[in-house]
Amino acid sequence: MLERKKDSRFPTVTERFVKYAKMHTASKEGSETYPSTACQLDLARELVQELLALGLKDASLDQHGYVTATLPANFPGGDKVPTIAFIAHMDTYPEVPGENVKPTFHRDYRGGDIALPSGLTLKAADNPYLAKCVGETIITSDGTTLLGADDKAGIAEIMDALARMVENPDFRHGPVKVAFTPDEEIGAGVKHFDVAKFGAAVAYTLDGGPRGEIENETFCADTAIVTFVGRDIHPGYAKGKMVPSVKVAADFVASLPRDMAPETTDGPQGYVHPISIEGNTSSTKVSLLVRDFEAGQLKVKAELIRRHAEAACRKWPGSEFKLEIKEYYRNMKYDLEKEPRAVAYATEGIRRAGMAPMLGSIRGGTDGAVLSARGLPTPNLFTGEQAFHSYGEWICEKDMELAVGTILHTIVVWKEKSA
Repeated sequence: MLERKKDSRFPTVTERFVKYAKMHTASKEGSETYPSTACQLDLARELVQELLALGLKDASLDQHGYVTATLPANFPGGDKVPTIAFIAHMDTYPEVPGENVKPTFHRDYRGGDIALPSGLTLKAADNPYLAKCVGETIITSDGTTLLGADDKAGIAEIMDALARMVENPDFRHGPVKVAFTPDEEIGAGVKHFDVAKFGAAVAYTLDGGPRGEIENETFCADTAIVTFVGRDIHPGYAKGKMVPSVKVAADFVASLPRDMAPETTDGPQGYVHPISIEGNTSSTKVSLLVRDFEAGQLKVKAELIRRHAEAACRKWPGSEFKLEIKEYYRNMKYDLEKEPRAVAYATEGIRRAGMAPMLGSIRGGTDGAVLSARGLPTPNLFTGEQAFHSYGEWICEKDMELAVGTILHTIVVWKEKSA
């Protein structure tokens, strides 16, 4: 659908991706600014200029670092088609170097391992999806940085879809909005996003993996904070008197079931995951991530935490604890069920683009989960990104093309179904 014109004045999706990947945009945990790093704004300003060059006259960058723009409907009555949006994030994962990225092309991939310039080997055994990309072009970094396909592939795919629509005015479509957000990798991507002002009926994040996948589920997430209180006294005179809260906390953590940990669970299984211990003899706080695809199971896991805390305190007479549960986010499937067209129409778009649709679940959270909870149904579409958050991150060029096709076909489905 909408093949690029041979005399197109716009870059290809791959050219866009390489340009964006070379721009340093890592976010930063613990920053007191929003966005968390100024370098993200370099890409934001570049995207505004590109959107204006495409003719999207309302393209803008706001005080929070959000880039937004609208491609108006281009046929009589098109404004009656629901406004749909496509969203991708500009920042990259901060724990792997993202500066001086050197996209490296492996053309006509013949199978097997891929040697990167740094000496790192991208092992086929660890990347079974490579088998689907034989004969295609694989893009990696040189192995000294991440690649940044998460999520600059999504940005490039959205921008390429816009360019194809602009240079093909006979392609009829309803109103299409786009948004590029900062700080997704540190869990703050849509912290200041104004859903009402944005004005879309449905949105799609472009931040997924294998071709044909649409993700309509995320974990439900809570944070549990268990504070153990002991009794401090000079250690030289502590016999029979001291109750070291840090040891109570240590016994508590050690007692948690191994088969409910992130390192032993996958697929639909939830987990309980202690992530920090802070304290001293008098008081020690243990923070835990509590995750499950079913909201009701969070209460079950909270009760399990309570029982293990009680057991730890019984081992240390004179100690006590307080349990606090903080709600974080909920499985976006509950909100997407209120607007079934969001998934159904994208599924049809994937099918029309020549792929077998696959519904997937994300063992984490997304900007889409937060947006869906705020009233903007937002499932997640594939981009092709693989092995993200690693030196071996890679993407298949064909998957980017298929993602562009999926965007365009989904727009057509919304137009047809709303006629």
